Amino acid sequence: MKAPDKIRTATRFALIAGILLLSGACTVVKPWERGQLAEARMAFETDGLETAMNDHVYYSKEGSSSGSAVTGGGCGCN
Repeated sequence: MKAPDKIRTATRFALIAGILLLSGACTVVKPWERGQLAEARMAFETDGLETAMNDHVYYSKEGSSSGSAVTGGGCGCN
């Protein structure tokens, strides 16, 4: 094999391996399985009140908007 053929073969192999690795996590969730995925134990943040308070403190300190229509000042007095 010539050098360009080896490079072409290695590139094809890497491309196919990458596609297989990336598509391996894709799955179709059945409607009856969605209820289990919506449970509180599957959430990244299980305590909604704590998350809301942390967001309020963060956005008050940053003086930025909280992602909603209301913008806040740096003082925390939205």
